[in-house]
Amino acid sequence: MTAQNIDDVVDGLAGIVREAERTGDRIGYFAALYRQVTVEIRAAIHAGQFDDGPRMDRFDTIFGNRYFDAYDAWRRDRSGPRCWRETFGLLDDADTVIVQHLVLGVNAHINLDLAVAAARTVPGEDIHVLHHDFLLINDILARVVLAVQDSVDAVSPLLSLLDKVGGRTDERILDFSVRESRAEAWHNAVLLSGRNKQEQAATIERLDTRATVLARLIARPAGLVRPALELIRHTESDDVPAVISHLDGAVQGAAAR
Repeated sequence: MTAQNIDDVVDGLAGIVREAERTGDRIGYFAALYRQVTVEIRAAIHAGQFDDGPRMDRFDTIFGNRYFDAYDAWRRDRSGPRCWRETFGLLDDADTVIVQHLVLGVNAHINLDLAVAAARTVPGEDIHVLHHDFLLINDILARVVLAVQDSVDAVSPLLSLLDKVGGRTDERILDFSVRESRAEAWHNAVLLSGRNKQEQAATIERLDTRATVLARLIARPAGLVRPALELIRHTESDDVPAVISHLDGAVQGAAAR
């Protein structure tokens, strides 16, 4: 699928979520999170919160198409960027907990796709005009992450164990240092925007390699985190369609409370 605007991105993600609910495919976990972020960004565009709404629509569309391309490549022949192959390859792994699936998707989309999308939205030295609007998305992400965190807690009751191992909170694991990762993505976007096609390809390959390494660490953490995740897995919901539906209503549910 190829989106032409942010409405198409929302519709495409909604389609993936619906199909995942129908088939019980864990790919719907991250798609549900991503759909809600995109809906919130679209609302902010319509509300005039960005300096340049049409440019943000274009940016989000390019960003969304990076995900759709990876999704289509995986469905077609298990190809695509390596970090996305690592992410999608764990969908049938019964030992991977809900929060890991979410963070794996966040890792691939921010640590690889975000820089590429930003550089392609505003190529060259003009990329700096995008920075203010790029930063505004952090506040939107923070709101959605908080709502999804509460939603995950409801279907994964022992997730708080991660607060007791490794000196990290469960929210921190779900948040995956989003602000820091986005700051690095901006740095890489500026690098990409000033390079030729051959140099860009090499940089994108490097970003993919790094995101792939991070994906493996997320999937198979060391130390006390691993036994904690094993216990969490045995207590969280196995009803994949129900979990997807629950996650997909996180923001709406938070607003109703």
